[in-house]
Amino acid sequence: MHAVESGLKVAVVEGHDIGGTCVNRGCVPSKALLAASGRVRDMKNAHHLKSIGITVSNVEFERQPIADHANQLAANIQQNLKRSLEGLGVDILIGSAKLTGPHSIKYNLPGRVDVGGEVTAKDIMLATGSVPFVPPGIPIDGKTVFTSDHALKLDWIPKWIAIIGSGYIGLEFSDVYTALGSEVTFIEAMDKLMPGFDSEIAKLAQRVLVNPRHIDWHTGVLATKVTPGVPGVKPVVIELTDVKTKEKVDEIEVDACLVATGRAPYTHGLNLGAVGVETDRRGFVPVNDKMQVLDGKGKTVPNLYCIGDANGKYMLAHAASAQGISAVENMCGREHVLDHNTVPAACFTHPEVSFVGTTEEQARETAQKNGYGDKVAVVKTSFKANSKALAEKESDGMAKMIYRKDTGDILGVHIFGLHAADLIHEASNAMATHQRVQDIKFNVHAHPTLSEVLDELFKQAHLEKVKRPDPKPAAAQKMPQEARV
Repeated sequence: MHAVESGLKVAVVEGHDIGGTCVNRGCVPSKALLAASGRVRDMKNAHHLKSIGITVSNVEFERQPIADHANQLAANIQQNLKRSLEGLGVDILIGSAKLTGPHSIKYNLPGRVDVGGEVTAKDIMLATGSVPFVPPGIPIDGKTVFTSDHALKLDWIPKWIAIIGSGYIGLEFSDVYTALGSEVTFIEAMDKLMPGFDSEIAKLAQRVLVNPRHIDWHTGVLATKVTPGVPGVKPVVIELTDVKTKEKVDEIEVDACLVATGRAPYTHGLNLGAVGVETDRRGFVPVNDKMQVLDGKGKTVPNLYCIGDANGKYMLAHAASAQGISAVENMCGREHVLDHNTVPAACFTHPEVSFVGTTEEQARETAQKNGYGDKVAVVKTSFKANSKALAEKESDGMAKMIYRKDTGDILGVHIFGLHAADLIHEASNAMATHQRVQDIKFNVHAHPTLSEVLDELFKQAHLEKVKRPDPKPAAAQKMPQEARV
């Protein structure tokens, strides 16, 4: 869409579903399941409802309508996206594509002689996305041992499900399954749950999202052998091996197993060799900061770009979109580099987790290496101090900001609590536009709103003597149209 707005003629080659993983097998349908299961959890929480004067009994749900809601949402958004592309004059070509030269591709559908062709273009952008990563020794049958692709269909609700991996995908599905009555066992290779999150945030999230629910866990182990079962008849058998000693330490039997061990780039079959390009050992296409593809010698391949999960820089849908916009800017001769450190991330559990920038551990490690270890500071606030959260009786949570007290630079912001995924953007946009603590701590937030959680963070930050920049006259703040990106 940004390419069309920039005056380029655009064609999209799609071998599966318009919208890719996010719309059809990821972000969109998973949020529908989380929305429905979250309502079930809320309605079954009699103690919480009674505290605000509501009494509900005999709360029931139907699995199929919940699954249908997710499927229909994905279908609707897919069609809306297709109509938007067609309305903009984008050509939609159906088939799997491969490079045949620096400015040409060939596309077709297996078994179809009536679909396909060859296309030439000045610029080519690879955006083939990713697929669920399945470790060796785990056979996927799609029924009792499955990936997120299968889980989103919600064909059945196991009484007991093991989830391999406690990252975004694993956490969100644990939220869905426990709300709908399943017991969950996490199998995590690292020595703690939620290893990718800030440690302090992860500890609090575990106290709220894991400990009170029907969830247990095994950490520091690998699922080295998984034997599929038969729903309602034969259990799934999972062999656990210690990560360090490589010895078998346990064997568990569950009704089902969700493999949530991340995603792998879908780059096979692109015929990258036609332009002298090789993927790395994990299958990612090498690119520079401008999203330009690099050949085997590390030199840019003219007019060839790669964005999203296929390049491995930041495997999130909105990061892919931002990379695509950046690539278009560079195609048009407007030099642009996306700062991935300012791209926010979120986990849509109940309550949510979100963050941008570095964790406290990463920030302190970097500071020590670069000689400003004593300049890193941290401020925190609790949702229990927020009037809106208290009114909702949803005050579990905290927010923290890591910053440099000598410069005011914001290094990272982490939030766990009600609507954390929506709140993070004030921080991420401040970082993206190079605003510092002293630039934003006097901003005004409506009361009572959850946004005051961030307001508290900004106002608590104590700086060494840093001169605030003089505010520019209103006229000077206006940018000419041609300078806006």
